Amino acid sequence: MRSGDHHADLPKDLRFLIIITSDTIISKRSKGEGLQDVSGEVAASLIKGAGFTVVDKVYLPNDVRSIREEIRSAASKGSADVIIISGGTGLGSRDVTVEAVTPLLEKVLLGFGELFRRLSYESVGTSAIASRALAGVSNGVLLFALPGSPDAVRLALERVILPESPHLLKMARR
Repeated sequence: MRSGDHHADLPKDLRFLIIITSDTIISKRSKGEGLQDVSGEVAASLIKGAGFTVVDKVYLPNDVRSIREEIRSAASKGSADVIIISGGTGLGSRDVTVEAVTPLLEKVLLGFGELFRRLSYESVGTSAIASRALAGVSNGVLLFALPGSPDAVRLALERVILPESPHLLKMARR
């Protein structure tokens, strides 16, 4: 192994928290209706399939304060190494995940949003510009804000997050 290899001694047992922001899911749960969370299931399956742990899956309304409180709590407890937030990254008036997450980030990983949109372009064409997906670090925890679609979650996890999170976490905690 070369001296200074960035991929040496990477953490192997990453713990992921999945946050789903969806007014629809929250409304259905409050009425006792069936819960259909395809994006959350895709995320959990891929994370576990990569050999990592899902510590929890949390459902929140599209509310800045609720999202920030959950992230702050998880980051301060140290219960997760990586937080995946699915939903609320579009252009609609209820899409507030980016506004909730951005002030919490000590470091922004601009390359994540750029790469995600580039990869998305291969599937959805110019519609990729509507995604405000972003990533960064808060209190030594990696945060990834993704669109709510199952295909977007799969793309981000398979092509970027799962392969690179151990390396990013090592750098963030140095």
